[in-house]
This record gives sequence, structure tokens and C-alpha cells, in this order.
Amino acid sequence: MRRIAFINEKGGTCKTTLAVNTAAWLASARGLKVLLVDLDTQGHAGKSLGLDVRTLPRNVFHLLTEPGVRLEDVVQPSAVEGLSVLPAYKEMADFPLVVAQDERRAHRLADRLAPAEAAGYDVLVFDAPPSMGLTTRNILVAATEVVVPVALTYFALDGCAEVAATVRQVSQSEGRPELRITKVVPTLYRRTALATAILERLQSYFPDTLAATPLGYNVKVDEAQSHGKTIWEYAPTSRGAEMLADIASEIYGVAGKKTGSRRARTPRRA
Repeated sequence: MRRIAFINEKGGTCKTTLAVNTAAWLASARGLKVLLVDLDTQGHAGKSLGLDVRTLPRNVFHLLTEPGVRLEDVVQPSAVEGLSVLPAYKEMADFPLVVAQDERRAHRLADRLAPAEAAGYDVLVFDAPPSMGLTTRNILVAATEVVVPVALTYFALDGCAEVAATVRQVSQSEGRPELRITKVVPTLYRRTALATAILERLQSYFPDTLAATPLGYNVKVDEAQSHGKTIWEYAPTSRGAEMLADIASEIYGVAGKKTGSRRARTPRRA
């Protein structure tokens, strides 16, 4: 079972957009059974698939903090065949406090998702919050692959430096040698000199993992999210759908490959 985490400590990097649409593409284009796990207090992953996360009686917080709650009690279906959602909402803000005394607090998510493989899921896709706190550490312990969305702005390399360092630290301290960055995806791409310069630097730092397709701005992607739909439900022939399909295909294609044969250097901060 593949376990793919979309992580960047900075907000506004299109992390949720990539997580949701990659999960939907894996289900619809590859026929996989996919569970999208939202860990962000805003609940945007569920909202992007048409769920009213505010009214759900249980969400991922209850799964992580209440022993009697089972995975099947919380998982919600989506309109995309093969894609289910483990939703989140604002209760997740209290998660670090509730589990503070637990010695295995960083393993709560991995432990509670243990039944997912027996339930027939082929892929878990994690949408992380824009921070490097306990919730994100839980995601890194539960995941085996990390996708880093990088908005092509002046401070873009800061987020890469933080994620690369944290992935290495968690891999070593938690005994997770398989954990690695498998794809770095440039987002919010515009044809400017600055964006081109940042792309070149990313290529030098991540020569084996930088996505070939940057995600440029496309209004149809935003419109799809506002309607609670994936890009393929809303505008399947749009440029946004084409870009997201290309990126999802690249992420899918790293399965079974040893990426990063040349060790990625930690980017210097801007």
C-alpha cells in the first residue's frame, strides 16, 4: 500500500489542490482504491470534494483520540468512484494537547490507519497542515513518500529546506529508512524571470525528483474547488485538468523506483 504525503510548512502552495486531485486521478484513471486523509483544521480536502465537514459527527480527530472510534466509522465516500475521504475540521487544533502525555504520540496516525490495508485500500494520500508540528510528524511517520509543492515565490526555498531537513530527521529518529521525498512540484508558475530562476535552483537541488510539469494558475481549478468537485468532474478538458493529470501521472510513476540516486542537497534559504 502506497502512502503519499503532500507537505509544505508554508500555506498557499496548492498542497490541498494537488493532494485532492492526485487522489482522484489515482482512483479514476488507475482504478485504485484510495483514501484521502485530511489533517488540516480547515478541512479543505473534504470541502473540495463536496463534504460539509462542519456537520459530520466524527472526523479524523475522533479517530486519533477516541479508542472506540473505528476507521470505518469516520471514512466518507466521495462522488469519485474508488475515492474515500477521512475528513478533518477545527478539532484537530487540539490534537497535540490531547496526546501530549502519550509516549507514542507521533505514531497515533500510523497506528489508527493500520486497518486500511486490510480494508482494501491501495493508496493513502495525506493532506498535511501548513506547519511542522506534531500533526505533520504523525503524517511523516505514517507515510513512505513525500511530495513537496513549492510556490515559485521569493521565499520558495525556505519551505523546501524545512521539509527536507524534517524528512531526514524523522527517517532517522523514527526508524523509517523508506521515508523520502519522491517529488517536488513547482506551483503558481508564471513565465517570469524570477520563476525561471527559482526553477533552475530547484533543478540543481532536486535533480531526480523535480516534476517536469509546473502547476500554473488556472481559473478552472479554483472554480472546481468552489463547487466541491475535482477538476475532471468540473472541467475535464481544461488546461488545469491537463496539468494536474500530468503531475499525478509523474507521482504515480515513482512507484517501485529508487528516486534520488544522487542525494538532494538541502536548499539554502532565500
